[in-house]
Amino acid sequence: MHSSTAHRASRVRWRGMLRAVPPVFWVFMLMLLASVPLLGVHSRAGGMSWAFLSNMLERSVTLGIVAVGQTFVILVASIDLSVAFVISLAAVLASFIMQGNPAMIAVAVPLILLLGMAIGLVNGLLVTRLKVNPLIATLGVGLIIQGVLSTTFQNFAGSVPAEYQQLAYGKLFGIPAPIILLLSLVGVASYVLHRTRFGAHVYAVGGNQEAARLAGIRTAKVITSAHVIAGLLAAAAGLFLASRLGSGAPWVGPDGIYDLESIAAVVVGGTLLAGGRGGVFGTLAGVLILGFIDSLFNQLGIDPYLKQVLRGAIIIVAVAVYSVRSSEEVA
Repeated sequence: MHSSTAHRASRVRWRGMLRAVPPVFWVFMLMLLASVPLLGVHSRAGGMSWAFLSNMLERSVTLGIVAVGQTFVILVASIDLSVAFVISLAAVLASFIMQGNPAMIAVAVPLILLLGMAIGLVNGLLVTRLKVNPLIATLGVGLIIQGVLSTTFQNFAGSVPAEYQQLAYGKLFGIPAPIILLLSLVGVASYVLHRTRFGAHVYAVGGNQEAARLAGIRTAKVITSAHVIAGLLAAAAGLFLASRLGSGAPWVGPDGIYDLESIAAVVVGGTLLAGGRGGVFGTLAGVLILGFIDSLFNQLGIDPYLKQVLRGAIIIVAVAVYSVRSSEEVA
């Protein structure tokens, strides 16, 4: 009897764990399985290898970092189009300040992270205090950053020291450091969203801002804080990109279209643009799907423009599916 009860409890626990996994993760797994025969035919290695997967993950880290920050902003029903320009600013300043000198790492990193937070604070205050539409506010801030950068730096500025590049190319216990960095960030962000009062307020404000205000939540502070987090993580993404490239230039953020890519990853991961629903594990799956498409098309030598077509289709289908599910649940 006791054994039967324990077995039943175990099954319930496993079902709960499976339900907690965002559906988009299963989509990603299906994509991996479906691509194995293709890679087996076209790859000299004879199929999907750890090197392929590791390279895909490492190339997705910059997008993953900024997408986690974008998740916070979208959860409060806002958006941030300045992140690509903040990435460029962080990458340029990192290489300009460090100039290949390891002693300057301790100066550049905290300074740049604080600058990212300050930009996020400006975005948040424009949205909450001046009531500027977040699309316009963050795009305007981003264009100001890009203008200042482009008039000050015309090319790659300085370089980061070899020691700093260990952030992008080093290993810890045989695991690439970028993968550990991204997974750690996702874990911390998930804890904040699901285990802290601030996280509960984020979902409350995104779900119904007026109801949250009437419940005593300082909605403007929560929205501003979400933008500060987005600015902080965009700066962190720029610092990582500088480590990966060895330097920074004014175009590395916009050329990577990290603003649109981060929004796409968040949406594909199941976070509603209307706010109040979603999470960073879904965003991670969205990042992996976009990164996998990039790596797969590069591996198979397929026209990169077709990649954009597939990405667009995935985003549209994802939004449509989530919208239908939300409508059914409300009904």
